[in-house]
Amino acid sequence: MLRYEAGLVTTSRGGVKGDVIIDAMEGYRSQLKQTRRHSLPLYSLMIATEVMPDSVFDAIGLEHGMTFADFRSLVIYGQRTADNRIAFGGRGAPYHWGSRVKPEFDRVPRVFSALHQTLVELFPSLAPYAITHNWGGVLGVPRDWHSSVTLDATTGIGRAGGYVGDGVGLSHLAGLTLADLVLGKTTSRTSLPLVGHQSPKWEPEPLRYVGATAAIVGVALADRIEARTGKPSLVSKLIAPLTGH
Repeated sequence: MLRYEAGLVTTSRGGVKGDVIIDAMEGYRSQLKQTRRHSLPLYSLMIATEVMPDSVFDAIGLEHGMTFADFRSLVIYGQRTADNRIAFGGRGAPYHWGSRVKPEFDRVPRVFSALHQTLVELFPSLAPYAITHNWGGVLGVPRDWHSSVTLDATTGIGRAGGYVGDGVGLSHLAGLTLADLVLGKTTSRTSLPLVGHQSPKWEPEPLRYVGATAAIVGVALADRIEARTGKPSLVSKLIAPLTGH
């Protein structure tokens, strides 16, 4: 896709017309010139263990389907899968100049290694078990870290996104809400705070690169300091405006 406007989406192979045009590109919104500064692509990577016996999960108290996380600044999240693995993910992959998004950015060996190390720190009994899968993907981060659903009744252009890692549930809600708006319905969803919210644009380069990189490095540093001192760090306060806090 090259661009969109009222009633028309233009691609390299032609145009597609429609009464309503929906922008739901999320992390890939940064790849379109007209929306490049609307969303910052932030990568989240994941690993999965080999299949493990029930006794391992019994010992660590993790029931089927249970999820877990903690309150560190560099986000982590995990879940026991249906086939008795642990799927575990987190941040830490770099931001790429100009908000570039490429398939090879989905795989960062040092981040996969760091995730494995963190998982074993949380559950030392998992150390003997191998990591058999790894993958990644790009999230869409608005400047104020707020999700939004909008529909311009004049142009027929609707937008939904800015889930920042909560897209499994929130994208479903946003889709239902956007459908209500397109159909002209007034529902409990159309009065939600995310409806009509307008996030500010991200700064142009090089400020965007400097800010994003400082935030990624800063949250990791803050975690190390706070793990050592047991107290909130000055670094956390300094980077809070960049991380939606």
